[in-house]
Amino acid sequence: MRARRSGTIVNLSSIGARICPEGSGYYSAVKAAIEALTLSLRKEVAPLGIRAIAVEPGAFRTDFAGRSLTQAAEPIADYAETAGKRRKEHDTVHGTQNGDPAKAAAALIKVVESEDAPYLLLLGNDASNAFRAARDALRADADTWEPLSRSTDFDA
Repeated sequence: MRARRSGTIVNLSSIGARICPEGSGYYSAVKAAIEALTLSLRKEVAPLGIRAIAVEPGAFRTDFAGRSLTQAAEPIADYAETAGKRRKEHDTVHGTQNGDPAKAAAALIKVVESEDAPYLLLLGNDASNAFRAARDALRADADTWEPLSRSTDFDA
């Protein structure tokens, strides 16, 4: 890519990086790290004509929530109402997700072939809705605590 002065790096994240569901902290943390890495990488390689994109899909009809999802053999009662709700035996969406993997692939190709690829590509209505809700909640928190946040510099 450096030699050609062109190319696109596509890193797969997840809407989990935004919504951080109970029982998936490790997953959300890794996906958030991928996004931070991608944003830094994007800035580093842009002068070389290379782009970096983070993709945040929502729920797609893949095997993600099926046999590929591993979990502890024994549930822990203390987590029944939080992380326990994420266990496979409570899954009611596997095989019914709204996301179409073929359409996601086509969207990715379209973005990679575009002249102005975004840093972050949301895929699926659920991802788009969740992203906006998370953004609005963060903005509300930042606004509420802004006076305190701004009070921590040295006095001039």
